[in-house]
Amino acid sequence: MTIRELILSALISIISFSCQPHKKTETVPEEKNYVFFLHNKFLENHPSGTISTEYNTKAEYNEILASFRKDGFVVISEKRKPKTDAVMYARKVTAQIDSLTAMGDKPDHITVVGTSKGGYIAQFVSTYAKNPDLNFVLIGCYQNSDIKEIPDINFCGNILTIYEKTDSYGVSAIKRKELSTLPVTRFKEMEINTGLKHGFLYLASDEWILPAKKWAARNYDLK
Repeated sequence: MTIRELILSALISIISFSCQPHKKTETVPEEKNYVFFLHNKFLENHPSGTISTEYNTKAEYNEILASFRKDGFVVISEKRKPKTDAVMYARKVTAQIDSLTAMGDKPDHITVVGTSKGGYIAQFVSTYAKNPDLNFVLIGCYQNSDIKEIPDINFCGNILTIYEKTDSYGVSAIKRKELSTLPVTRFKEMEINTGLKHGFLYLASDEWILPAKKWAARNYDLK
């Protein structure tokens, strides 16, 4: 075969290859895991990093958000204004969640994590959303008197409550679960013992953040 024939043969091969239909590479979009973090009342009146003289602990708001983000969660959170109305704010968060699910995000990929006052807001979100597939982590935000004083709360969804043994502002919420008429798909409680009283939830502590992350990742056995 002459050089001219070799060149022609190579050109024909290139043209033939380029005319072949290319298979499309289909990529499955990664499903996001969302965390709505609702902070405590102290942070409504103080910047992140402020030390609480009552509990001698630092309000580590920024560190808490960074911890969730480090593990790949899409974090939705803001520092609320002083004297924020819990009910109105809960309706705002519920509307945000409705927007996500309307765009196709799965409810069980959405977790509302609330500490202290933020936990009460999260309880109202559970009540208003009425979605049995949403996840909730309620931290240091239940007292036995709540049944009479806040009768409108009605648990719904996958509920994890975390409370501190030395904290008078957080105890077992099993009574609320038993009285709730909406579907509680899963319910689990954790008692921790840091000795920090209510101050435990000011900190970006693995004591409560790790189980919260597992719950948000649908590891409902917390293993």
